[in-house]
Amino acid sequence: MVTQEQRKRQLAREKFLRQQQRRTSARRKARMRNSVIASVLGVIVIGSVALYTTGVLKNDDDKSNASADVTPSASATSKAPDPCAKPAAGKVKTLTWKKEPAVTIDKSAKYTMKLATTCGDIGIALKTSAAPHTVNSFDFLASKGFFDHTKCHRLVTSGIYVLQCGDPTGSGSGGPGYTIPDENLKDTSLKGGIYPAGTVAMANTGQKHTGGSQFFLVYKASTLPASYTPFGTIDAAGMKVLNKIAAAGAQAADPTTGNTAPNATVVINKATVTKS
Repeated sequence: MVTQEQRKRQLAREKFLRQQQRRTSARRKARMRNSVIASVLGVIVIGSVALYTTGVLKNDDDKSNASADVTPSASATSKAPDPCAKPAAGKVKTLTWKKEPAVTIDKSAKYTMKLATTCGDIGIALKTSAAPHTVNSFDFLASKGFFDHTKCHRLVTSGIYVLQCGDPTGSGSGGPGYTIPDENLKDTSLKGGIYPAGTVAMANTGQKHTGGSQFFLVYKASTLPASYTPFGTIDAAGMKVLNKIAAAGAQAADPTTGNTAPNATVVINKATVTKS
């Protein structure tokens, strides 16, 4: 027969076991909760690192990206109606070459480039004798249809005033697979660190001789270091088109590329280079 004292001891043991079970369960739940918190924090940290490495959190002056940045990205301007037409039917060609094409242009002749865009035609007088490698490269790429159906991926509306084009990927990181040398960096038009309105120049990575296919069109005088090959001048009709694009403003910076795309749908339907 179980005595009263034994019954009390049994009940005490059972109470102790229940307390131990509750404590063990509480510790298990706490560990699970802390694990979840740690995982969430890990995702946040990894996400922050990813944003930093893609340029969202870093200084816009960093030129290490292959995006061929020209200068710091501008803050976006207000959204405006799209002043441009729908792009022509067709797709961007995926073309790359291992080395710069041989220079075959006539350095003593005059060449012009026409960008038939969704916003209007932009005519450019090319500086053949001063930038033969650059003009030759554009003549080559245009003849291959490299620029056809490509978007102008970046419009800068503060600090400097440029529209950047020439990337078949539309991301700011594409190119023809080869680079060309810097040229014409002492052009008389570049006075006092100013690229005047109407200038067409090569974009690059911030390092010497890293130009590819990306270029920028200056719609308003912009202060820039003389390290971007000036190779053309936009005609009057082309400036009207360019100013129309600029007036429509730019979008907020893309979180992945950092590009501030133009609000206008600027697509180069066809690029042609002509000898005259």
